[in-house]
Amino acid sequence: MYKVLISDKLAQEGIDMLKSLPDFEPVVRTGLSEEELAKIIGDFDGLIIRSGTQVTAKVLENPGKLKAIARAGVGIDNVDVPAATRKGIIVMNTPSGNTLSAAEHTMALMLALSRNIVPACNSLKAGKWDRKSYTGNQLNNKTLGVIGLGRIGMAVIRMAKGFNMKVLGYDPFAAPKEAEELGVEVTDNLERIYKESDYISVHVPRNEQTLNMIGSKELKMMKPTCRIVNCARGGIINEDDLYNALAARTIAGAALDVFTKEPPDNTRFTEFDNCLVAPHLGASTEEAQIEVAVEAVQILVDAIKGGPIRNALNAPAMGAGVSPIVCLYAELARRIGSLMAAIAPGHIQNIAVEYRGSIAEKAIDAVTSSFTIGLLQPHFETVVNMVNVGLLAKERGISVDVTKNPDIKDLESSFAATVQTDKVKRTVRGTVFGGSLLRIIEIDGFNVEVTPEGTMMVIFNDDKPGVIGSIGMTLGSYGININTMGVGHKLGDGKAILAVSLDKTPDAKAAEELANLDFVNEMYICKV
Repeated sequence: MYKVLISDKLAQEGIDMLKSLPDFEPVVRTGLSEEELAKIIGDFDGLIIRSGTQVTAKVLENPGKLKAIARAGVGIDNVDVPAATRKGIIVMNTPSGNTLSAAEHTMALMLALSRNIVPACNSLKAGKWDRKSYTGNQLNNKTLGVIGLGRIGMAVIRMAKGFNMKVLGYDPFAAPKEAEELGVEVTDNLERIYKESDYISVHVPRNEQTLNMIGSKELKMMKPTCRIVNCARGGIINEDDLYNALAARTIAGAALDVFTKEPPDNTRFTEFDNCLVAPHLGASTEEAQIEVAVEAVQILVDAIKGGPIRNALNAPAMGAGVSPIVCLYAELARRIGSLMAAIAPGHIQNIAVEYRGSIAEKAIDAVTSSFTIGLLQPHFETVVNMVNVGLLAKERGISVDVTKNPDIKDLESSFAATVQTDKVKRTVRGTVFGGSLLRIIEIDGFNVEVTPEGTMMVIFNDDKPGVIGSIGMTLGSYGININTMGVGHKLGDGKAILAVSLDKTPDAKAAEELANLDFVNEMYICKV
């Protein structure tokens, strides 16, 4: 008998499904503290959660027979995935069940903002009959700027087209082919979105690249008639800057379903009639709750019983039949892909990978896929894995050219990736030393040697004395240690590169101070 703990409120249909299975016993216990969950978690084979339960490293310290965790929803911020991985526990989510609900919620907020629904309702409930103060605006023929053309962003676009809206679309990675088929004007210039849109809707994941991507500078570009909606993740719009823009009435309105901290400590946005706030209701429909509950049960049952693993954030990419060296190169390629996602901004135009030496003589499809997973994952909220990476890449019109050269040059074998975007062209080469040590050995023709692990920082800088010392002192002042470092320069070029792995991620203040050092030309920070 498999026991499954359900520690957050779950749609009854999911619980009933578990009860109907002869080998499974569901146990519902909500509101558990970290200590309480840690004490009992080892008695269960599976865990189903929503956003309330915090599955910390402490909870997973003694996991007992726990095999899998299923999140009935998309975000897994409340799960310590590395801790689960170290304990051999599969972590999965249900990315597709709430797509329509989130898109409809976006449109509902947009309409409510346009027609002043909430303040008009409050006015009438207070005994007034004030029609003049609440004259609204139509969506018809207005320009909607959609930032992020993933599953939910595209669903919003399809709905907006039903209102005869013009759509400007931007995706930080690549636009799906369907966007043009729907008549979306796809742009690689975010400033166009800010300057030309009557409405802006945000649909990107929260990561290092998107945190505070819309701040005072971007808000000042917007029309005074512009209204902005965020049903994606808190922190993408800088809340302080948005508050100031609403207070100064430099934009017409905003609707927030998500916040940097949930629940928020400060309810200041309630001061404004032109700002709607909701407690993260994007997926809160009966239909979505049922869909994610049923899907969570299905994927958890399969994982526990040794069946197909779906939507896993940390499941092994290759089976037991793949050689150890190919597995190592697959992990190296994934990390290089994650790094490339950070250092090669813009819309992807071409991708090429090259295998040299002995690795070129092996079956390397899994290595190429792992690189693509690393490259795509920062741009998707849904998990990207071996099952869906090909489809997701195809939807975005992305293909990878592969070259294999078994001739040994400087090393026994190496893997290199080149990504051409509309802004830059980047090449990163890596190898596996001693049969187990992953190393990056070249970035854009600069010879470096650095371990791609944890938080990485890559700085393109002027070649001058004192660079290493200044970087080290700045990091040290924030309590950040350098784990490994690679420095490269080209004689007579006047340019150099510094690539380091760090023991923790610099915060916004530290990153700004580093970027403002006078020798820094470009700086990128990411997790690999």
